[in-house]
Amino acid sequence: MKLPKKSEYACLTLIDLSQHYNEGYVRIEEISKRKNIPKKYLEQILLLLQIEGYLKTKKSMEGSYKLAKKPGKITIAEIVKLMDGALAAVGGVGRYFYEETPIEQHKPLLDFFRDIRNYIAIKMETTTFADLI
Repeated sequence: MKLPKKSEYACLTLIDLSQHYNEGYVRIEEISKRKNIPKKYLEQILLLLQIEGYLKTKKSMEGSYKLAKKPGKITIAEIVKLMDGALAAVGGVGRYFYEETPIEQHKPLLDFFRDIRNYIAIKMETTTFADLI
């Protein structure tokens, strides 16, 4: 599985907000600078996270955000799925994003990729942002 940049940046954003969870609202510029995320890209990620209920915003000139949920209530899998969809490397083994694939011609190979997908999914579904800070 290759994690797309959008998911990488979203996870880094949530790490930053988790690290500052008890400090209140955090400005976009602060997150951008600390995590080296381009501001325009970060704005898109923050907007999607806000729309989906992961963030609260404070209307101001600078734009400030904080987590709407505790870091221990947000999993890596939730954020990766939100940003980029499937966790599976091969479409034929996706639990929620199934698509037909040539690998289905050979069941042992399909089972191999399903095992990898299951391991990744379980690890990501049981790891919260609190676990990472």
